[in-house]
Order: sequence, then C-alpha cells, then structure tokens
Amino acid sequence: MCHAARMYRVKRFQGIADIGLCASKKQWYYGFKLHLQVTNQGLPMGYVVTEASCHDRTAAETVMTQIPHLYNLGDKGFISSELQKKLYEAYQIAFWTPSRKNQKHRPSESWEKWLKQKRKVIETVFSVLVDQYRMTEIRANSIAGFEVALDGILLAYSLVTLGLVER
Repeated sequence: MCHAARMYRVKRFQGIADIGLCASKKQWYYGFKLHLQVTNQGLPMGYVVTEASCHDRTAAETVMTQIPHLYNLGDKGFISSELQKKLYEAYQIAFWTPSRKNQKHRPSESWEKWLKQKRKVIETVFSVLVDQYRMTEIRANSIAGFEVALDGILLAYSLVTLGLVER
C-alpha cells in the first residue's frame, strides 16, 4: 500500500490493513496478504485476502475449503500437524508441506525433491503475478476497488495461461 517510510502515518485502509513482515525479503510492509490456491497447471482457484500480520495457518483452512481439492501443497509457513490433521478429518484434504532441517520426523529425500518441484510451479505463479502483472502495486482507495483490481489481475493471468488471449 505504501513505502516503509510512510507506513506509520498512512490513512488508506486504516483499521483493515496493517503492518506485516515479508520473510523472504526480510522487509516490513503495510497492506494485505494474499493466500492463493493454485492448480498443478498454475491456475488460481481460490484466494483469501487478510491483513498483513495474519499468519498463513490462520487463513489456510478458509482458502482450501473454498474449492476443495484432495491434495494441497503449502510452504514451510504452513507446517502444523494439528492443521494437517484437522483438514483431513473435517474435509478429507491431504495437506503436505516441506519439512524443516531440524524436524525429528523427516520424509524421504525423493519425497522432498518431488514436493520441491511441485512448489516451484506455485512460486513461479507468484513471481509472474508480482513482476509482470504488478499485483503488489494496486493503488486502490476502497475495498471494492482493491477487489476489482485483484480479480482483474487474476482473470487476465488465467486467460493468458489458458491461451485464450495473448499478453
């Protein structure tokens, strides 16, 4: 929503957006966080937008039950045996995450390699949405405007990915 120098005095979306940490960039930011469900082919299926400080596990159940799929992959931010158990028991959703280096029970190396290959598709989708479709640069002044811009970006990306239109 704004540069780091202005995030403590910004007025836009006050009370809705807040300050969060982007772990990969090691930067603080003011705005929202997008939790996106992506198919194996790289198509967005469902999403939830939360305040920036919301933990991934909090929004995981919501985004995965919008359009239930039997198998879901998450990044290391989603590691939680309780969440995996709850999703399986309540919705019959298998939820897999890569293991951490210090985890006691680690899956086989071949499983980790397969999971990493599948996660690469998801990370590529996010990179394309940020770099080519400038998703992090939405300059809306209302929630409705923000939603329209986000839906437009996801629709345009989906149409290009399906080959229905050219970029």
